[in-house]
Amino acid sequence: MTSDDTGGDDAPTDMEIARATETRPIADVAGDLGLSQSDLDPQGKGIAKIEQDAIQRTLSDADEGKLILVTGTTATPKGAGKTVTTVGLGQGLNHIGERGVVAVREPSLGPVFGIKGGAAGGGHSQVLPMEDINLHFTGDLHALTTAHNLVSATLDTKIHYGNDLDVDVDEVSWKRALDMNDRALREVVVGLGGSTNGPPREEGFQITAASEVMAVLCLADSLADLKERLARTIVAYDSENEPVTVDDLGIQGAMAMLLKDALRPNLVQTIEGTPAFVHGGPFANIAHGTNSLVADKLGLALGDYLVTEAGFAADLGFEKFGNIVSRRGVAPDAAVLTTAVRSMKYHGLDMWPVDYDRLKEPDPEAVQAGMTNLDHHAGIIEQFGVPFVVAINRFPTDTDAEIQAIIDHCEREGYPVVVSNAFADGGEGAAELAETAKDLADSDQGEFAPLYDVEADLAEKIRTVATEVYGAADVHFTEDALDDLERLDEQGYGDMPVCLSKTQHSTTDDPSRKGAPALDWTLTVRECYPDAGAGFVVVLTGDVLTMPGLPAEPAAEGMDVDADGNVSGLF
Repeated sequence: MTSDDTGGDDAPTDMEIARATETRPIADVAGDLGLSQSDLDPQGKGIAKIEQDAIQRTLSDADEGKLILVTGTTATPKGAGKTVTTVGLGQGLNHIGERGVVAVREPSLGPVFGIKGGAAGGGHSQVLPMEDINLHFTGDLHALTTAHNLVSATLDTKIHYGNDLDVDVDEVSWKRALDMNDRALREVVVGLGGSTNGPPREEGFQITAASEVMAVLCLADSLADLKERLARTIVAYDSENEPVTVDDLGIQGAMAMLLKDALRPNLVQTIEGTPAFVHGGPFANIAHGTNSLVADKLGLALGDYLVTEAGFAADLGFEKFGNIVSRRGVAPDAAVLTTAVRSMKYHGLDMWPVDYDRLKEPDPEAVQAGMTNLDHHAGIIEQFGVPFVVAINRFPTDTDAEIQAIIDHCEREGYPVVVSNAFADGGEGAAELAETAKDLADSDQGEFAPLYDVEADLAEKIRTVATEVYGAADVHFTEDALDDLERLDEQGYGDMPVCLSKTQHSTTDDPSRKGAPALDWTLTVRECYPDAGAGFVVVLTGDVLTMPGLPAEPAAEGMDVDADGNVSGLF
């Protein structure tokens, strides 16, 4: 939710609620997890990184808790409150007397200044300090950006000084990175101004959250693992079409040095003092879309229940968590499928582009018409064998009739369903959801399994995701994509999981199609390439941008800071 959803002009904003909260000393928050002051590296008021020796000690000898994965239906571009639900559920578990831990991604500055305005939850279900988390925080994203661009600078230097690696300048796959939405930098030319500036070539920028370095950081489980993953990352190809890697550049050590602190999770607290890790932030429409593996493993080791979030809807975030992340030892015991009245109306009205004023108008019939989208995402979770509950994230403008339309549908379909008032009432408003999710996690009902064997053919793995998750009738591989698949097999990348890059606005590869179109469309795959460091093959479908642009009226226009340093406009 955003500040315009808090119930009227007189209602407090997210920032006002956050500022009015008396937070606990971070050492006390850590103490709830069995960590001592010496295990913490303070990063400012209410923020600490976990010391490396504490991470190693904790992960080597602790029992493992239960993992509750929060996912969602296809939301409007402003979201449906998935982070609110995640934070609220963590608070709800503590409200009912359980030791819950929250783990969410770090916000990217691009979306903060774009349409979202922030990504720390909202209302009475936020992670704090929300201003710091939404801005520079502990500098993790800056470190990632610097490490990423060190690769670009080193590669261009190698080319400039004799090109001993025989790099084909037309086959440089490594774009530069910036943690900002900037459409003008999607395609650029570098090396202009004479031979002293290097050979001119086409280049581009991607947002830091889309960098493979981000994916590497979030899937590494130690500094040694991080360095190995960085070393095998592919940055270009030579004249013989052989990969050129970070190891060939000789800078994996320097990159790991830049990232050694960024690898350590950030401990903060929710608005009710529940421990929360805020760490990492790959996008789910491009990469695997969840916070770091280290944060998840710490949360499972230190708490009885870890509540973590998968990016976007179940067709993207949950699928990638199940098929990529879970192979690293963090499988979900239960899931929460977050939805909202306005999300269902968004699909029931078949709306593209979105009219937010129209979504606020009462329309139970449109809610019911949009239920095909909820059913589709419920079916995805069921395929992975994970028990789940539908959480209706209530907005102040929702009517009882609209809420009841979702409840009635879920009861007819046999889905457990709970109305979450976490935004308005924090942990107390999520207590029923916490009881239900806890019971599902403890039930051992689930028999989680990825949807495909990694040893399967790459095309078969892609087809499995397309047909069983997206609902496509088939897959069309362009000639370029077929060539890519052949090369990937020859180079030994055929046994990697696949990470499909697809629009988050639809279950199909067409962002304008709402509901859940099934079996009347074909997924087109146009390119495949290895993210060898991350450990998956990226599969490009549709036209997903790795460098977003700002909207016509960016959220940044409403942000300010006064003479005393007080920030306004974040939400």
